[in-house]
Amino acid sequence: MSELSVNHLLGIKYLNKQDIDLIFETADQFKEVINRPIKKVPSLRDITIANLFFENSTRTKLSFELAEKRLSADVINFSASQSSVKKGETLIDTVNNILSMKVDMVVMRHPNPGAGVFLSKHVNASIVNAGDGAHEHPTQALLDSYSIREKLGTVKGKKVVIVGDILHSRVALSNIYALQLQGAEVMVCGPKTLLPKYIKELGVKVETNLKKALEWCDVANMLRVQNERMDITYFPSTREYTQQFGVNKELLDSIKKDIVIMHPGPINRGVEITSDVADSKQAIILDQVENGVAVRMAVIYLLASKIKQ
Repeated sequence: MSELSVNHLLGIKYLNKQDIDLIFETADQFKEVINRPIKKVPSLRDITIANLFFENSTRTKLSFELAEKRLSADVINFSASQSSVKKGETLIDTVNNILSMKVDMVVMRHPNPGAGVFLSKHVNASIVNAGDGAHEHPTQALLDSYSIREKLGTVKGKKVVIVGDILHSRVALSNIYALQLQGAEVMVCGPKTLLPKYIKELGVKVETNLKKALEWCDVANMLRVQNERMDITYFPSTREYTQQFGVNKELLDSIKKDIVIMHPGPINRGVEITSDVADSKQAIILDQVENGVAVRMAVIYLLASKIKQ
């Protein structure tokens, strides 16, 4: 079997097209597993994985934990809010203490960009980045691309618009890298204040008119406004944001084609997307959640197979 070119999953920018293809082929097999009556395989019975979440998370944490248990790994969950980090312990000391319990892999979410890269250079374990600040969220981008591939047959040649708070979003950056690697065209759309100054350097189209962006695309990935990362006001009011950048049924119906609607969650219903859109046939939001488990199983399995060597 071919293997990944990396020993850690720190960001999409460290992967190549072959890595993504391999992850998706492996995820296809695991998707069959999780739809069986017995949803477990004994693949990682001798692997111990620590989930370190220094930031709040519901879906990503549950998805990783389920993926690990479906592979029969031993799982340790660590929450920073109930840990010695609160007493001033450093990140490396925290992780080394956990690794001394003979942990093979660390899945980490951290508020600081580059935390996973930093850790990978200082500890002897395979690191999976579950989100580092406003930098990258590689497994989310992989499951998004996987969901597009499942719905439309391929990612290559598709036009994907990412709408909303691009400035504070790790999902946007990872998605741009992943989609471009697979040959998709990418556009970003949002208020000028929420578009990074460097964004055009990434080779994406930029649009500030939502209707034009939707008429252009095959897929619209709707992002929420990341209020928790904002220290200043980027737009006058939520109501005004919704009027300009919220997708509702009326707007979708005015476009003369069916586009696929995605959302990484959590959804702010009535802000970036209305309930009648989120729950419509065009939306693949719950498919993304299901595919997240299969894709994370694939990533963990492929990285663990390198540890075993």
